[in-house]
Amino acid sequence: MKTILSNQTVDIPENVDITLKGRTVIVKGPRGTLRRDFNHINVELSLLGKKKKRLRVDKWWGNRKELATVRTICSHVQNMIKGVTLENGSLVEIQNFLGEKYIRRVRMRPAALIQQATTVKNKDIRKFLDGIYVSEKGTVQQADE
Repeated sequence: MKTILSNQTVDIPENVDITLKGRTVIVKGPRGTLRRDFNHINVELSLLGKKKKRLRVDKWWGNRKELATVRTICSHVQNMIKGVTLENGSLVEIQNFLGEKYIRRVRMRPAALIQQATTVKNKDIRKFLDGIYVSEKGTVQQADE
């Protein structure tokens, strides 16, 4: 069964500008510019409000799989906004490694190097099953000076 209209909006922060050219979204912010093309998805993109601080994604007469693309595009745009406003996320916090209370903040490394860097030495690896497990995702906020 087809739904007549499905739409969702994304709020745009004050320090971010969004430009639409057809289904191409250009996001400009303090940390740079990102561009993404959504021409392969049949949706309508429009900016709302006098200051154009809301992006609306509309899908007319879509079935279940086509309606899922509305949320997908909104998530992509929100991630683009995060990319041009927040720090690039190059830090990883390692907590509770071998029961230590010390929180390690290290620069991001490829996944294989993270596993090699956190191997447990001088312990029985059958008993000490420590390693890297993702418990929470997000950016590490820097303290304002």
